[in-house]
Amino acid sequence: MLKIIKPSEIDSVIGTETGVSEWITIDQEQINKFAEATLDNQFIHVDPEAAKPIFGSTIAHGFLSLSLAAGIPISQGMGLVIEGMKMGLNYGLDKVRFLSPVPVGSEVRIRTECMDITEKNPGQFLAKTKVTMEIKGVEKPAYIAETLSMYIL
Repeated sequence: MLKIIKPSEIDSVIGTETGVSEWITIDQEQINKFAEATLDNQFIHVDPEAAKPIFGSTIAHGFLSLSLAAGIPISQGMGLVIEGMKMGLNYGLDKVRFLSPVPVGSEVRIRTECMDITEKNPGQFLAKTKVTMEIKGVEKPAYIAETLSMYIL
């Protein structure tokens, strides 16, 4: 669920969880479309027979999984918004670690935590968010990333 805060409440959300998404399934069609869009047709992503001896099935691209850090929270209405915000922009990443492969057919979800929000210029806030992609039934997450967003009031 989307959490709306006032600029004066920023300190109260730093270090807190800001959302957990619903589970979504990563299917082969999605993996194939990502491979086509990015020209990354490595066999571990698109050839089930060749990938089977290595991973048991094809696996999602790491960057496909990472790209869902933007899409899932927006589509599921989760995360943090500063009251009066006109727009938010992807600003970059500070750190990403891919920890577990995401096999085709896996159910995944995103968990977000506010790490920091700093006013860079009047009405411009830089937010750092810890994003963890969990894989249902797997102890280690697919990845942990620190994403950066610029909120414009």
